[in-house]
Amino acid sequence: MPMPAVSFEFFPPKSLQGSFRLWDTVQTLAPLAPEWVSVTYGAGGTTRELTREAVATIGQAFDLRVAGHLTCVDASREETLDVARGFRKAGVEDIVALRGDPPRGTDGFTAHPDGFANSVELVAALAEEGFTLRVGCYPDKHPEAADGDADIAWLKRKIDAGAKEAITQFFFDPETFLRFRDRAVAAGIDAPIVPGILPVENWAKASKFADACGALIPDDLRAAFDVAVRDDRADLLAVAQAAELADTLVCEGCEQLHFYTLNRPELTRDVCVALGLKPKVTLSEVA
Repeated sequence: MPMPAVSFEFFPPKSLQGSFRLWDTVQTLAPLAPEWVSVTYGAGGTTRELTREAVATIGQAFDLRVAGHLTCVDASREETLDVARGFRKAGVEDIVALRGDPPRGTDGFTAHPDGFANSVELVAALAEEGFTLRVGCYPDKHPEAADGDADIAWLKRKIDAGAKEAITQFFFDPETFLRFRDRAVAAGIDAPIVPGILPVENWAKASKFADACGALIPDDLRAAFDVAVRDDRADLLAVAQAAELADTLVCEGCEQLHFYTLNRPELTRDVCVALGLKPKVTLSEVA
């Protein structure tokens, strides 16, 4: 079985401790030679400068291809494009373009009066700037979507606007992704769709987030994690579950896997090793 390419998502630090944690995460995972890595962008643009600094530092220190996340929440068009141009000044040509989550305490997404109305407009503007663009998509129905067909239609609009690749929200059942991929192909989407995998570092938090974003949890998996947490074996189950999911996807033709690391690298590393990926450099060589 061919080894998949991998990519990793990090989030920017908000404290000195967070900076060390991010550094350790990148240092642990960089030897796996990811195709690229990304740095997230906080709700409402709250980590705008931190994201830019993290993107620049990771690219320079580890010689990795880095993508900055960019949203259109609570910012004008020019402010949003200024952030993108800041990425470019830092040597970054890849952007993960997302509508973004609204700031906490608000009643949902409302476009800035002078901003982009949605992710399609954002993608189109960034494509005109010449960036390499990736977008998000949802194998399980997005909470705001009318139905699964609406998710497919929205993804096609983003690809047609200039995105080169899509990354899915995390999911737990491989059939969820495979059905989504088939429907996307049938709708004329020919860009790669990369499955996003979340090695579960904290079951209570992961299940709460899954429920909020519409990622369905099979009943048997929910029960298994409840028992594993009780017996202090949650990490073992997390690695086994994510590795089995990833292996099934690779066997079904997925050539790349994207991992949501939550800046906790050990589980992601162990899943990659279980798949047969071997570090290509030593930690001392990337430090």
